[in-house]
Amino acid sequence: MAMQSIYTPVQQQEKSHFYLPFLAGFYEHFAQPFAWTAFRVAIGGMLMIEGYPKIIAPMAQVGFVENLGFHPGWIWSPTLAAMQFFGGLMIALGLFTRPVALANAVMLAITLWFHFAHPYGHALLTDGGIAALKAGSDLFTPNAAVRLMDGGAKFLEQVQTKAELASLFWTGGAFFFAAFGGGYWSADKLFLKREF
Repeated sequence: MAMQSIYTPVQQQEKSHFYLPFLAGFYEHFAQPFAWTAFRVAIGGMLMIEGYPKIIAPMAQVGFVENLGFHPGWIWSPTLAAMQFFGGLMIALGLFTRPVALANAVMLAITLWFHFAHPYGHALLTDGGIAALKAGSDLFTPNAAVRLMDGGAKFLEQVQTKAELASLFWTGGAFFFAAFGGGYWSADKLFLKREF
């Protein structure tokens, strides 16, 4: 009995620490659920966008997945497509969030490794291409000429950095939902009344 009288639930302790205590209800009932849901929809939506071309052509990634060591490619290519598109949909909805997010997090971690292990390279143009560019060839638009004057090295560096950072962000987001679940406004909580 003595323990019950001195125990204060964590949520009550947190409420007492707000600089503006009258906002506690707003944070708890709207801001936190909204932020959690928006982040979940962003992670799932990105996976759906990335997975859509793969769903349209489920065998298009056979060579790619086999180069990564996943054999046979005819199984792994459609599996990758389904994981990204349908897994992204399930994450966005918050349905079976933890297992689906974990599967996608592992796939995204492999993607992250791939971007580090197989960079885009140091240039887009050969020396002959740079010479043609400098000669004023009409093969290049003015914007392309500016971007490719160094052979495309700076442009490829930007593309590489964006690929690595995007993969890092999405991998972290997927692992986040694998660890914490779909959150407040997820199908798991709202309809299934449980989390996995």
